[in-house]
Amino acid sequence: MSGLPDSRSGLPRRPLGSGGVEVTELSFGAAGIGNLYAPISDEQAATALDHAWNAGIRYFDTAPHYGLGLSERRLGEALRGRDRSSYAISTKVGRLLEPVGEVTGDDLADGGFAVPRTHRRVWDFSADGVRRSIEASLTRLGADRVDIVFLHDPDHHAEEAFRDGYPALEKLRSEGVVGAIGAGMNQAGMLTRFVRDTDVDAVLCAGRYTLLDHTALTELLPAASERGASIVIGGVFNSGLLADPRPGARFDYSEAPPELLARAVALRALAERHGTTLRAAALAFPFGHPAVASVLVGIHAPEQVTDAAEQFAADVPDDFWQEAREAGLLPQDVPVPGTVRADIPADIPADIPAVVRGRDRL
Repeated sequence: MSGLPDSRSGLPRRPLGSGGVEVTELSFGAAGIGNLYAPISDEQAATALDHAWNAGIRYFDTAPHYGLGLSERRLGEALRGRDRSSYAISTKVGRLLEPVGEVTGDDLADGGFAVPRTHRRVWDFSADGVRRSIEASLTRLGADRVDIVFLHDPDHHAEEAFRDGYPALEKLRSEGVVGAIGAGMNQAGMLTRFVRDTDVDAVLCAGRYTLLDHTALTELLPAASERGASIVIGGVFNSGLLADPRPGARFDYSEAPPELLARAVALRALAERHGTTLRAAALAFPFGHPAVASVLVGIHAPEQVTDAAEQFAADVPDDFWQEAREAGLLPQDVPVPGTVRADIPADIPADIPAVVRGRDRL
């Protein structure tokens, strides 16, 4: 049923690997509701999540790291009472939260979250650490299970992650505690190793497969196709440059270099000439590769949900992709979203957005 509209939400769902877990193609990144960089109220977080639900989003990604557990608590509260079989949650392991004796200051300097520094993060990819982390996450979420668990940023902990962390997740999957397992990182190299050397269902790759950065296409995406693993793509706007390219815009958390800014500006102008937007193209681009199951958008406000849903549903003409290649804005060999597939039902209601009506990606 990959790429087909789902009657439970109105957005297409795709499977993660072969384990039975499905996710909507547009997904909710919940770092923002953990007070990333600035505080928001519980009510604001709940409203954003309600809007996401109403927009058809049924995949929500969180982590203990996000707001020292605040993101998980807010997400769990917002989803409580909803049909548990209708949505998927992913959380992460690798950072245990340990209470501090005396609360002094906030977490902005250490973690980037505007929350009281009630806990400290302790790196732990051991089997015991993985289990303890999941148990704590379930408590914060108020849930009896999570659908997907990712090893979170094991860049400097590779030996422990492969030796202890991954086997622990594999055991939990075999026990039915979790449905799908993988790793989430801002790099493609180690994710490729996870795909090739383990039996992960999916990996979360942030910022390495976008209109401006095609690193994941070299090895990660081909390996995923070969192994039957799925890719969730985060950071499709590369920290903002592909959302609003202007002087001072950020690319991967730093000011964008002039050559990347110029490419982003050119892509925006090209998109506008073809009657679409740069944001719509950025959201559509990853689906040119068949291993991609979902794009993850960081959201903390209702207007962000509205924009993400509208841009996701917007048409990006084939001519845009062709001209982007001809102008050297995209490599000739990079796969791009395709046209309507013959196996999409023709009787989908007209009020469902175009992206749901069958503009599948080949």
